[in-house]
Amino acid sequence: MDVLEWTAGDHRYRAELSELVPGPVIQSGGPVLTQDPVLPQVWWTELSAALAAMASVPTERQAVRQQWVDKNFAVYLGIPPVQVTAWTTGHGDLHWANLRGENLVILDWESWGRLPVGYDAGLLHAYSLAQPATAARIRHEFAHVLDTAAGRTGELVALAQLLQVAGRGGHPDLAPRFARRAEHLTGTPVPVP
Repeated sequence: MDVLEWTAGDHRYRAELSELVPGPVIQSGGPVLTQDPVLPQVWWTELSAALAAMASVPTERQAVRQQWVDKNFAVYLGIPPVQVTAWTTGHGDLHWANLRGENLVILDWESWGRLPVGYDAGLLHAYSLAQPATAARIRHEFAHVLDTAAGRTGELVALAQLLQVAGRGGHPDLAPRFARRAEHLTGTPVPVP
């Protein structure tokens, strides 16, 4: 473990390196997939197995809270809040800048904890919407989760959070795709910010 601490103005910073993982991530520069990666079936199998292994880890750490859903579903999805009935342990920030392509490694674990079933797969899918082939691959590989009522709820939570980010100016190119996907799942137009 290596630690680096510094100050800048009134702020103190601390960076901790617990393990150096050599090699590039699938998408550098941010979470949004900008081109279809060439990933073998074994990579997808390993990702599915890793998510299943995470789901088996008991924790009280909350990555997503029901209170957030209650407060924000109407604002960002235009629907009444739903009660999340299926929770699991997950990564909480599963996107392409946190995944290595060669010999799968999942990086950046600060957001892990309890979250709705389908959230991780839904988030990865949302960040892939500009690349239809990869988005379709995710829907295929995680159909056993995303095509369930619980999985749709988890995907909606991920989309609502991304629409919140988009409302603050984040991911301007993907914001319309997030909205279309949410509208597809709910049958309700997303409110215009």
